[in-house]
This record gives sequence, C-alpha cells and structure tokens, in this order.
Amino acid sequence: MREGQLTREKRVRTIYCLMQIGFWGMLGAFCGYATAIVQDRGFTSGQAGTFLALGCLAGMISQPLLGGWADRHPAIPLKHIFAGMMLPAIALNLAFYFTRPGFFGTAAVFLILGILETNSYPLIDSMAMQYINTGMDVPYSLGRGLGAFSYAVICVLVGQQTARFGMQTALLTHTAMQVLLVASILLFPTFSEASQPLRAERKKAHSSLYLLRTNKPFTLMLFGCFFGMVAVMPIGNFLVNLVTERGGDSGDLGVALFLMAASELPAAFVFQKLYRRFGSEKVLLVSLIFMIVKPLLVLLSGSLFMLLAVQPIQMLGYGIFTPANVYYANENVAPEDRVQGQSIKMVLTNGMGSMVGNLISGYIFDWGGAGAMLGVCIFSGCVGLCLGILAVRARAHQEAAQA
Repeated sequence: MREGQLTREKRVRTIYCLMQIGFWGMLGAFCGYATAIVQDRGFTSGQAGTFLALGCLAGMISQPLLGGWADRHPAIPLKHIFAGMMLPAIALNLAFYFTRPGFFGTAAVFLILGILETNSYPLIDSMAMQYINTGMDVPYSLGRGLGAFSYAVICVLVGQQTARFGMQTALLTHTAMQVLLVASILLFPTFSEASQPLRAERKKAHSSLYLLRTNKPFTLMLFGCFFGMVAVMPIGNFLVNLVTERGGDSGDLGVALFLMAASELPAAFVFQKLYRRFGSEKVLLVSLIFMIVKPLLVLLSGSLFMLLAVQPIQMLGYGIFTPANVYYANENVAPEDRVQGQSIKMVLTNGMGSMVGNLISGYIFDWGGAGAMLGVCIFSGCVGLCLGILAVRARAHQEAAQA
C-alpha cells in the first residue's frame, strides 16, 4: 500500500511539472508575441492593448463563475474541466492562424481564448493545492519555475522562428504546446473523492463578494497585487515596442523574453526559502517592491543592451509573486472556498490587473511613448505596495483582536 502511495505521489509530482511546462510554453508562444502578431496584421499598439485587455476581461468574468461552480461540484475532477476547456481552444487557435479577421473578429478570438486559456490557470493551482492540502509534497514552486523556463525557451525559439518564417508561425508553436498541455492534463492522476471531507462535513461554498467583504486583509492584499500587476504586465506585453525603439528585431525580442522568463526558475528556489522564513504575506510585499523597481530600471535603460540586462529583475518581482500569491490565497480562505479563492486571486491580479494595465498602456504608448507608459507603471506599483502594507497591518490588528 505504501509503495502504491509513493508511486502515485511520484506521478503527481512529475506530471504536475510537465503540466506547468506545457501551460507556460503555450503562453510564451502566444502571449509573449500577441502584440507582435496583431501588429504584423496591421493593428496599432492601442488596438493590440484592447485585444489583450479583452482576453483578460473574459478571464476576469468567467474565473469566479468557474471557481464557484467547481467548489459546488467537487465530484467532477478539475482535470476534466481543464481538458474540456483546452480542446476548443486548440481549434480556435488554428482557425485564427488560417484566417485574417478584422478588428471585431480578432477581438472575439482574444475574448474566447481569454475564457478558455487565461481562465484555466486557477485550475492548475487548485489541482496542486488539492494534493498539498492532504499532506502530499507537490513541488508547486519548482513546477512554476520549470514553467517559467519553458516560457523562456519557447520565447527564444519562437523569436528565431518568426524572424525566419514570419510572425504568424508563432501560432503553430502555440498549438503544439496546447497539445502537450492536454496530454499532461489527461495523464495527471485524478484527485480521489475519498481524500476530501465527507459530504456531510463539507460546508457550502460562499460567493466571491462574501469572501471579499468579510476578509479585509485578504481583500486589501489582492487589490495591492492588482496594482502591482498593472505595473509590470505592460512591460512584457509591449516589450516588442521597447526592443524595436532601441533598434532590435523579433530575434532580440526572443532574447529579452528569455532573460525575463528564465529568471523565474531560480525564483522557485528563492521563494521556498523566503516562504519558510517569512510566510506568503511578507514575500508578497517583497515582490511588490520589485514591481516598482522593474519599470524604473527599464525607464533608465538607454540602449538595447541595458534593456536586456535589467530583465532578470523579474526573479524578485513577478517570479516570487506568482507562487506567493497562490499560497496566500490557499491559506487565507476556508477549505470549502479554495477553488473560488484561487479564482478571485486570478481575477484581481492576472485578470483585472493585466486588463487595465494593457488597455491603459497601449493607448498611453501611442500618445506619449515608452516614458509615459513606464511612468504610469511606476505610480501603479507604488499604490500596490501601500495597499500591501495596509493588508499586513490589518492582519496584525485582526490577530491581536482575536488573541
């Protein structure tokens, strides 16, 4: 029996890392080049920002609905929900490659992919946390680090690929990574219903508004993370503009994306040490500080070499932010609301934060250039850090009142 448990745990650990590799490789091929893909089709930076914002908006609306539904139907394995979303995403991506829709058609593609792909990431988090909450040692931060390295490698490969064969071929690599992700999802061991609380003991899941209204520290921290994401996401999504302004091409864009994403692999190990010593809350504060530092350094970089040199600062910003945010959401909501908690976290950070950042930054870039965009990013990061500090103080006051 013990040998069977060890075999199952090894399989969970291995395939979970493969699933993270597939997911982030998929995003590297598409999100890393989404702006360049639509600009190659004749759209402006402002329109590209609108498309990216629509994808984020779709996930922002659908994630709480999916998370709440999954919490209310624990008998349905998360892997089945996940795979069911990815299969139509593959078909849509191929249709997008072979066609050239106009503004509204392209907007619809980004909207639907936002529902099917962006919306799916809380499921990866929850699939790991289901096993972690039973005591299994699932290497979440390692998986996330390998996923970031996959993103980095794919970005370099796609950069060289698009420089030789055209920007639209990035969509073919996107399809290949989607297929790898689906295969890993289907191979991932189904979480056993026997490991969950008995139905008679299981409390009813709450709504998103209830969680935000009744947990002030949680809400403040999530809004702080929202402003942090507004500060850093536009830099990645409009990196093509920053690179070309300094004389680079799509190959240089691939290198820049590699340096940015590859730094998140060592972040996985840095996070574990910081988490054990300080906890998820304080690690989030550290990441918010570096979400201010990054746009500041990018603003000060006057050459392509300097722009490339500052990309690894991602390690202490977004690199440790992602696992810290997942652990924070898991630790600060009730067990019956954990999928919902991950969904709310994703909505306010990667969803709403990315949407607002991309929408504002795209048009600010058209209006005032890179300096204006980065100035907005720095200001937003400062607001996020202030809210994060307020969240820590609110948690301390809450614990003091309960003592």
